[in-house]
Amino acid sequence: MYFNNIILDDMKTIYHDLMDKLDKIEGTKWLISGGGGFIGAYFLDFIDYCNQNVFKTPATVICIENYKTGTLDRIKHLQSNENFRFINIDISKTFDIDTDIDYIVHAASIASPTFYRKYPIETIETNVWGLKNLLELAKNKNIKSMLFFSTSEIYGNPTNEYIPTPETYNGNVSCTGPRACYDESKRLGETLCVNYCNQHKLPVKIVRPFNVYGPGLRIDDKRVIPDFFHDAFQANNINILSDGAPTRSFCYISDAVSGFLRALLSDCDGEAFNIGNDEIEISMIDLAEMVADIVGNTTVEYNRSSESEYLIDNPQRRCPDLSKAKRLIGYKPHISLDEGLKKLKDWYRHTYNI
Repeated sequence: MYFNNIILDDMKTIYHDLMDKLDKIEGTKWLISGGGGFIGAYFLDFIDYCNQNVFKTPATVICIENYKTGTLDRIKHLQSNENFRFINIDISKTFDIDTDIDYIVHAASIASPTFYRKYPIETIETNVWGLKNLLELAKNKNIKSMLFFSTSEIYGNPTNEYIPTPETYNGNVSCTGPRACYDESKRLGETLCVNYCNQHKLPVKIVRPFNVYGPGLRIDDKRVIPDFFHDAFQANNINILSDGAPTRSFCYISDAVSGFLRALLSDCDGEAFNIGNDEIEISMIDLAEMVADIVGNTTVEYNRSSESEYLIDNPQRRCPDLSKAKRLIGYKPHISLDEGLKKLKDWYRHTYNI
């Protein structure tokens, strides 16, 4: 089962981090796009957790999902829940919602490089037209707050003096390369948000996640952490599809969701926040060795990807400057990379019977 005690423990962790802010959302109405995806499903589960354990008056959720990369299995435990309504539509197409909305979260996106290279037009449409549709809906519904999921990829490949990378860095991004469909549509999405905020006084916030991982991240997602676990479980041999030198900072999902909700519930309209973990910036070879050690009986080898564009425009370093998020919304990550990877390993073993 996709939902288990590991995710339940994460819900408790998020609750304890946000308990002094939850009165703002009791009894409210939400629209969440991409609720069957990795991050969107955590929003659904957290609202359900609060309904069961915290709120006297439940919050209600409309989930928009077309299951292109999201999965019904991840949220099937909520399908018969009277506080959740699921609509299977493409967010980039015209639609209407026949009820009031207090909070909107646009988490729908194709975020794995393998899949957005396969579906570049759909990626752009979701990140731009889907966002435009939700911004118009937000304007018409007089919402309390809206959250747009951008990405740390909008920074492109920063030079060393901009590592850790602050929100003020303008980015170094190709507009024609194989990653441009994702990177540039997220950049345009941020521009849309800021201008809706300025022109229509829309209370929208922007978050830039830095390599979020954890339970719910499908083992066939094709991003680096699930890829390493997939190799370790299936072949006891982790393949590194680069020279192993690129570095990343990874953020466990419960820390990230706490940060996302802190941004949403803040008064920082029109602002963008890095959300990640600045504890460690780790190379891909060291990450592979860490996963190999956690799984056990696993070796690490270098190989080449079958995708010809796999390494084109691949950033060499990625690490967030969290000063702004810490100062303005009180964000602070807690879960170490070692602890988070062990939790994910347990979730993979339980979910896929490995």
